[in-house]
Amino acid sequence: MTPRTATLDVVPGHAHPTLLRLATAGSVDDGKSTLVGRLLHDTKSVLADQLDALERVSRDRGLAHADLALLTDGLRAEREQGITIDVAYRYFATADRSFILADCPGHVQYTRNTVTGASTADAVILLVDARKGVLVQTRRHMAVAALLRVPHVVVAVNKIDLVGFDEGIYTQVARELAVVAAELGLPDLRTIPVSALEGDNVVDRSPRTEWYAGPSLLEILEGLPVADDPREEQFRFPVQLTLRPQDAARDPAHREYRGYAGQIASGVVRVGDEVVVLPGGRRTTIAGIDTADGELFEAFAPRSVSLRLADDIDVARGDLIAAALTSPEPTRDLVATVCWLSDVPLSKHSRMLLKHTTRTTRAIVGAVDGVLDLDAVQIVPAQDLGLNDIGRLRIRTAEPIVAEPYARHRRTGAFLLIDAQSGQTLAAGMVGDPLAGEAAQAEQWDI
Repeated sequence: MTPRTATLDVVPGHAHPTLLRLATAGSVDDGKSTLVGRLLHDTKSVLADQLDALERVSRDRGLAHADLALLTDGLRAEREQGITIDVAYRYFATADRSFILADCPGHVQYTRNTVTGASTADAVILLVDARKGVLVQTRRHMAVAALLRVPHVVVAVNKIDLVGFDEGIYTQVARELAVVAAELGLPDLRTIPVSALEGDNVVDRSPRTEWYAGPSLLEILEGLPVADDPREEQFRFPVQLTLRPQDAARDPAHREYRGYAGQIASGVVRVGDEVVVLPGGRRTTIAGIDTADGELFEAFAPRSVSLRLADDIDVARGDLIAAALTSPEPTRDLVATVCWLSDVPLSKHSRMLLKHTTRTTRAIVGAVDGVLDLDAVQIVPAQDLGLNDIGRLRIRTAEPIVAEPYARHRRTGAFLLIDAQSGQTLAAGMVGDPLAGEAAQAEQWDI
């Protein structure tokens, strides 16, 4: 059977790929869930029975209008407290684009959930209450977006109706946001005045903000560019599993089969490509690319496939198959930026597990270089990190990992720190450039 050529999810040269991954962020009571509910309602992504149930619950609570936040706040505790606790994923579509939206909590206690929701996002919708302006939690979420290299941040200055649609108030908030974005190095910040409750500038442009000449929120989201062409990226494939058919010993047709299953992290792979298996360093070529639907001649990120190699090489879970000409160097020493997510402080000599792609190894903190001061937006010396702190560390691992700078490779530059006893996630980390000296390390804080 002749191998097929895979099709790209993102069509080269097409300005608007079909899927955009979004995450919301903002402080408590800024209206994130209401905004998401408004997007779902006004794009007609809510089923009739869901809308009937929503209106019934809202009437029972004595509300004059349907509480659209209930479309996303599904946990009982969320409804009782009126806050978002867990990340809620919602799907909706327009004629031009499909969306996966992660509605993240705003409370500082749940910053870890915001990190989770934003880690795979193409864009973040950040909400700011027009009456309150830029808060510390606003700065924290902007820092997280910068840290995670989210390409686009759209700030919805919400509750503009509660300040009388005042242009001056909106302009002042937008200026404060622009200053913080410049200090953090956010590449693309867009602001828009909205009323999630009333629907102003959410899906349709509002006549009540005649001084605002820009597009609505949905129009912005439909026009955002997303992922680059995978064929311009370097091929990386973390191995999840070695495949050997269970009947290989009895069936001659299966006796020679050995495949390595996983998800392509970046780039494209073709039959005949020269690759290297890391951290071992053995070189070989791709003999075949298999999927549940049959063989392929080429496959792109983020396709899940099984690769067959031309040579009999010892390959196991946690290894990385990479393009031979652009392969990274394995290392045991990392300079990294982390968002600390545990109530127990992190300090020098702390021991934990480090999970990078499909490899998990023991690790120790060699030093805490500093912590991000969210008010001054600069690094200050620190001996440890507390809950929700963003800090810079030096880490040594027990086994070599094939990590690359997060600024260049989001998938192979990210890792988690995990408590070895409880299995709790302690931190989300991003690898920095390998550096030679203390002065150079200080210069590499680039969020």
